[in-house]
Amino acid sequence: MRSESYRKKEKGFHLITDQLINQIPEINKIYIGLLHVFILHTSASITLNENMDSSVRDDFKSFFNRFVPENENYFTHTYQRSDDMPAHLKSSILGSSIIIPISNGSLKLGTWQGIYLCEHREHASARNIVLTIHAVSYTHLRAHETREDRGCRRRRGKK
Repeated sequence: MRSESYRKKEKGFHLITDQLINQIPEINKIYIGLLHVFILHTSASITLNENMDSSVRDDFKSFFNRFVPENENYFTHTYQRSDDMPAHLKSSILGSSIIIPISNGSLKLGTWQGIYLCEHREHASARNIVLTIHAVSYTHLRAHETREDRGCRRRRGKK
């Protein structure tokens, strides 16, 4: 498990796939596993979506700003500016974590999939993300296969 800090970003949807992959170089030693990506904040979120056309990220921002508008008189949680409660709601809608399969040393993302850090506040600080890998490495797999091979040879009476 590792915690990584991502510098302050403007309000919007930001691709962090390459930055995230660069922070876990040991991924290339993994035969099969899962990467769990968890953001430690209640006013930002993590999601997986289109990574090629930046207009998708612009449309996400436009949609969520209309879907959960700021400055609504029905919000009672207004201690930290008018974008705070809408940010909490957007974070709950999009989620605080994603899980991505790992196979043969790489993340198994679709052709057009990318990891987004979704910043829902105008004046946010740096964001912290926890990366946890649950996996079987090539080294572990070879060691396990070697023990099995030895067991089979012993059962057959061979050394």
